[in-house]
Amino acid sequence: MTAPHDTPASGSARNSTDAFGQSSAPVGIFDSGLGGLSVLRAVRAQLPDEALIYVADSAYAPYGEKDDDFIADRTLAIGEWLISQGAKALVVACNTATAQAISLVRERLTIPLIGVEPGIKPAALQSKTRVAGVLATQVTLRSARFQALQERYAGDCRFLCQPGHGLVEAIERCDVDSSEVRALLKRYLDPMLDAGADTLVLGCTHYPFFDRVIRDIAGDRLMLIDTSIAIARQLERVLDANGLRASAAKPGATPALPRFCSTSDGEHLRQLASTLLGLQAPVERVHVPSRRTSATASQAA
Repeated sequence: MTAPHDTPASGSARNSTDAFGQSSAPVGIFDSGLGGLSVLRAVRAQLPDEALIYVADSAYAPYGEKDDDFIADRTLAIGEWLISQGAKALVVACNTATAQAISLVRERLTIPLIGVEPGIKPAALQSKTRVAGVLATQVTLRSARFQALQERYAGDCRFLCQPGHGLVEAIERCDVDSSEVRALLKRYLDPMLDAGADTLVLGCTHYPFFDRVIRDIAGDRLMLIDTSIAIARQLERVLDANGLRASAAKPGATPALPRFCSTSDGEHLRQLASTLLGLQAPVERVHVPSRRTSATASQAA
């Protein structure tokens, strides 16, 4: 059971189409690492005519245990880099980056932004036992944005919030079903099931890749809330509102491969795109300097 619908996603719609370039320009999708591939998969399905650039900041992943200033610094730097590559819109496909940086980045960038956030609202609407689990990074769970979502939508629904320590790192090394990962997920999920949870919010874009293992552990006892489809639909609305939707390709045309970029060597990105998305594509290694990482590099030198 997976419920991807009606999940709030952040968007920014402005009216000056000329400021954003031509509709044939690419959409940028950014994540701290590989989790945003779950969003890219949904965007390709919803908007097959759009050219896409995916950036994994894998050299600095995971963001979940970084400080807020570092997260904002990297998110802004990669947003600016994507604009320099011609991006007409930006999807921040990272719950942690959205929670800590989306307001700042939206003020500073000149293209529409779509952020992601945990599916608290649909979980509260769909839970019949009124108990729902939330798996997310520590940074997302402690953020004011997440707390506000709970206050706004939870009502009489009890949310059991579990930091997913180790899960992002597992995806980053392309481990989606090892015995260690299964044991870790079981440790996180069993208390939720024992407490009567019937719904699980996947509060990080990395976590949908554990879908099969979660189903093995929980069976049909948990409805999974995956935000990726809702994010793709929000992107579609924002592109349409700004006159940025790509022209339809000829019937039967194969969608172009995304341009994949990584701040590390990109091997895990290439592997995961091939294994989980069936996309055989090269990965460019890119250097995206920022205030915090430049300072770190200077100190190391």
